[in-house]
Amino acid sequence: MDSTNGQTAHEPGHQLAQVNISRLRFPLGSPELKDFMDGLDPVNAVADAADGFVWRLQADSGNATDVAVFGDSWLIVNMSVWRNADALTTFMYAGRHRELMARRREWFATVEESMTALWWVPAGNRPSVADAEKRLLHLREHGPTDRAFTLRTRFPAPAAAAGAAVQAATD
Repeated sequence: MDSTNGQTAHEPGHQLAQVNISRLRFPLGSPELKDFMDGLDPVNAVADAADGFVWRLQADSGNATDVAVFGDSWLIVNMSVWRNADALTTFMYAGRHRELMARRREWFATVEESMTALWWVPAGNRPSVADAEKRLLHLREHGPTDRAFTLRTRFPAPAAAAGAAVQAATD
């Protein structure tokens, strides 16, 4: 396995990008967010070592809590790239990440609009926050499409989708 992008030579040429934004209930330095902030480094270390992990957005602090998203200082962003949706969900619903997210309602406001989006990027591509904002806005406006989707409504990677179309045309 190539440690720089988490792929082996036989894997497809696309990887799964994800963005998740959350609206804080308290300022980042507040005592109410201490447990959340203390949990970030351990959770990020687990992500960095997870099978299928490729990349995550981080600032000099090692996390992305001080990265601006949508020009709103009450929003924090988490962006990462994974080999595929299975690798992402395996990480999300296990161990330290699951434990930390079990407490999310203590730290983050409930929001009606979509705050998470997934999309395929060419292997080696590192999406920007501006890319993520566009994908999230697209999902909010159009619902899940091959441009921006959710874990519940997934779309195949472009090469896989093209292969399925060719197979259907030859059947």
